[in-house]
Amino acid sequence: MRRVEHVMGFPVSLRIDDEGDFEPAADAVFAWLRQVDVRFSPFRHDSEVSRYGRGELAADELSADLTEVLGLCEQYRAATGGAFDVRLPGRNLDPCAVVKGWSVQRAAGVLSAAGARRFCLNAGGDVVVSGGPWRVGIRHPEQAGRLCAVLAVTDAAVATSGRYERGDHILDGRTGRPATGLLSLTVVAPTLTEADGTATAAFALGPDGPAWAAARTGCEVFAVDTARRTVRTPGLPVAA
Repeated sequence: MRRVEHVMGFPVSLRIDDEGDFEPAADAVFAWLRQVDVRFSPFRHDSEVSRYGRGELAADELSADLTEVLGLCEQYRAATGGAFDVRLPGRNLDPCAVVKGWSVQRAAGVLSAAGARRFCLNAGGDVVVSGGPWRVGIRHPEQAGRLCAVLAVTDAAVATSGRYERGDHILDGRTGRPATGLLSLTVVAPTLTEADGTATAAFALGPDGPAWAAARTGCEVFAVDTARRTVRTPGLPVAA
């Protein structure tokens, strides 16, 4: 089965190659993602994230899900020395860089629990797959119609951070200014929670980001810097 819906501001596509009726599981996946958007969007005045950011909720009043997400954000903040930070001065609390991968990985768990063994869930270009290998392209950061590489991915996730879709939206928390030094950075990891968070945090680190991401357990990296040089780790699963 195949399905595409627009959720959380981007297209989410689901492909399941197994035999069986997975429509109920697909319904649950998209219902969950819509729920995440309502609860965690910093662009919704009444979301839990916005209410907490304005001080209307105390830490002990937060849902277990938001507590988990904020815990992940703090781990990345500490690991990058503050380059990744969802609490920048003068800006609203914005954990989207972690929420996306975390929520889509949770959705993949719904599919696995329903018995799906071979599927691809693509959320705005960040991908989690079961089974495989699946061929996943890494977009050229300056030419939309070209690919830098094609990966062969099995039971893993791929996430890319860059400025080609949304401009300089990733800020270096140490300076409050747009991160510099990289055009794009892709991470392959066991889960999309790890791949997405690591890719964004590494991009915020700038030139030091690829080495930092590569040192994290289970992560492989492909990056393009502003001098148009590429960096790739030896274990990157490049398709033949």
